[in-house]
Amino acid sequence: MRIGVVHGPNLGTLGLREPAVYGSVTLDEVDRRLGDLAGDLAVDLVPLRSNHEGEIVDFLEAEAAGARGFLVNPGGLTHTSVVLRDALLATGRPFVEVHVSNPHARESFRHRSLLSDISAGVVYGFGWRSYLVGLRGLVDQLRSSDGSPSGPTELGV
Repeated sequence: MRIGVVHGPNLGTLGLREPAVYGSVTLDEVDRRLGDLAGDLAVDLVPLRSNHEGEIVDFLEAEAAGARGFLVNPGGLTHTSVVLRDALLATGRPFVEVHVSNPHARESFRHRSLLSDISAGVVYGFGWRSYLVGLRGLVDQLRSSDGSPSGPTELGV
């Protein structure tokens, strides 16, 4: 099972940018931990990190045929991008929206997501662990929908 992973704008600065909000774990470390969990779940991850909306759309279009679903941290595009919303819908694949911080505990403009209502689930506020919870939930949902065994029920994060 292949899962596309999108790290949107400014996520390359994890570990440096506002550590009180985003923590001290870098994106490389997030990817390593996601890779470890993917190995445990027997899934393949195809990651993309980009600050460019068009590059993210190109990735989603290219991966839609082979990926079973997507794990997406859209960063600031969460609140602004109808283009990203349309691209995710066009894939025809489920996705989980993840955020390191809790957007509802922040500025009011961050309270609205243009993606949440079309996502399979939303995980936020658990720091880098949001990615792991999101991946486990997505894989479990995909396996449940096709009759495959879902594996252990504990989060293991």
